[in-house]
Amino acid sequence: MHAEHEGHQAMHAEMVLILIVTLVVAQLVLVQWKQRHPKSYNLVTLFQMWVVPLYFTTKLHWWRFLSTWFIFSVITAYVSYRATRKPLDCTTPRLVYKWFLLLYKISYATGIVGYTVVMFTLFGINLIFRIKPEDAMDFGVSLLFYGLYYGVLGRDFAEMCADFMASTVGYYSASGMPTKHLSDNICAVCGQPILVDVSEEGIIENTYRLSCNHVFHEFCIRGWCIVGKKQTCPYCKEKVDLKRMFSNPWERPHVMYGQLLDWLRYLVAWQPVIIGFVQCINYVLGLE
Repeated sequence: MHAEHEGHQAMHAEMVLILIVTLVVAQLVLVQWKQRHPKSYNLVTLFQMWVVPLYFTTKLHWWRFLSTWFIFSVITAYVSYRATRKPLDCTTPRLVYKWFLLLYKISYATGIVGYTVVMFTLFGINLIFRIKPEDAMDFGVSLLFYGLYYGVLGRDFAEMCADFMASTVGYYSASGMPTKHLSDNICAVCGQPILVDVSEEGIIENTYRLSCNHVFHEFCIRGWCIVGKKQTCPYCKEKVDLKRMFSNPWERPHVMYGQLLDWLRYLVAWQPVIIGFVQCINYVLGLE
């Protein structure tokens, strides 16, 4: 092995340099693209997230993943279709947030279980149950991958649906100016009446008041902030204090998990493309 690569040190150094330069330039380009044209960046990133893993798993014949990907795609396509219809049906916002919140919780639980299995395997706890290390590690890594992938993809689709629905309801617009006045007893996320007072304890859900004094259904504003990745009031765009909203310490990991998914988007969507581009450069320059 060493004899095969002997004398190629300069070539290897050149390949490493190409990789580093390409990663730095690609990161700068992506950051500028995201800042200047966020809509096109998010759309292309979402398409990359949806298609790139499909290509590799089809090539590797991972039928289990393809089955879950197909089920996810069918349900999400239906929910997205409902979210983009005009006029918006009164039951659609709840349907959208329920689906993506369910998906978010499942991905969160799956990722936690996968991480736990991996750690148990590293500490040899799998041997107590007479499970082979390679089998336990494969199982843990697979669960971790499923949780992170569908968590990232679900949040991106949820953000797209949240923008469509909020603009259709009319209280939220990308420019920051609401298109109609918000009554005190109307939720700006779903456009439906608020039946429970802020000071009262609701049977199904409570009513939540932001620091800007606008009130929302609890599930709506939680879905808006966690699942839809919005950290501003849907009506006036004032910054939402997530620490105040999620005062329960058991709920804060959900916020941190959402931030982790945002960080992993680059690895899932763009890293394979960048590595492929580096390989093309090496091929053109005759580097092996």
